[in-house]
Amino acid sequence: MAYDRTVFLPIDPDSAFDLVTQPERLRRWCAISARVDLRLGGEFCWTITPRNYAIGNFTEIEPGKHVSFTFGWVNDPNLQPGASKITITLEPHEEGTNLRLVHEGLTEHQEVEHAEGWNYFLDRLAQFVTTSKATADPWNASPDNLNELKSADVALALAQVTLCNVNSSDLLKSTPCPEFNLGQLIDHQYGSIVNIAKSLGIPATGEADASCEVRLADLSQKIIETFSKRGLDGMLILGTNELPAKIVANILNIELLIHSIDIAKATGQNYEVSPAVADYVLGLSRQTISPEGRAAGLFGPEISAADSAGNTERLLAFTGRKS
Repeated sequence: MAYDRTVFLPIDPDSAFDLVTQPERLRRWCAISARVDLRLGGEFCWTITPRNYAIGNFTEIEPGKHVSFTFGWVNDPNLQPGASKITITLEPHEEGTNLRLVHEGLTEHQEVEHAEGWNYFLDRLAQFVTTSKATADPWNASPDNLNELKSADVALALAQVTLCNVNSSDLLKSTPCPEFNLGQLIDHQYGSIVNIAKSLGIPATGEADASCEVRLADLSQKIIETFSKRGLDGMLILGTNELPAKIVANILNIELLIHSIDIAKATGQNYEVSPAVADYVLGLSRQTISPEGRAAGLFGPEISAADSAGNTERLLAFTGRKS
């Protein structure tokens, strides 16, 4: 069985090719994070939804015309890596490009499942091309069976959408963190992610001229992948402190989620955190934020939340922010 659909995109074929091969572009419509080695035999890894990884290898590449690659899911015995093949063909149209996606090597049941996913994501692709506006993906908002890394994927998804909608004219705006304007807060958030990466032995080797969203997304993906491989046992050196790896993963969640809400508020962006995720990160925050940390100025004093406050408001109050 094969899935086969064509969508029209009002852009040229080269731009369409970037949308299906470049990590920054893929994150706009189908992936929380994306690692891509775009060469024959090169591997890609897309985080499609929290903790759900699609991987494969490129078998044909003709920029601006078509790309083929193997496709499978990590930890899915029913569609393992290499078990299926995707071909994306780009045909010029007088007003843009017809993009055809064919997914072969599926059983009848798999074709039905993947058709639902591909239809959803191709619709998001067409919407992004039409509006040029990055939007949050509802499929990433509230996964079941939350853990530290699944929650980090949710937080990263919000961080990317928030950062890519920041304009240079926004950088001097005030933020919920009174000690930082927006530009300083973005630098602080990235600096915290760099320190977490260093604790795991990951160098911050991103392009110096990359956008703040690209730098944060690329490094955060490496952190989450590394945690996935090593687990959350043992201790790590974060700055000058030796901490349990689980606490470092908690800090990753807090830095990504809380500061992304700060950035959204500073720029007037809408943000939505599911009650389950907000409650989960509040639990991580209670494990992590100590009186000593508050005394050192790492977090403001806890603010009393109203009895009627929702989970996100309670999370913000615990981290010293007014809703």
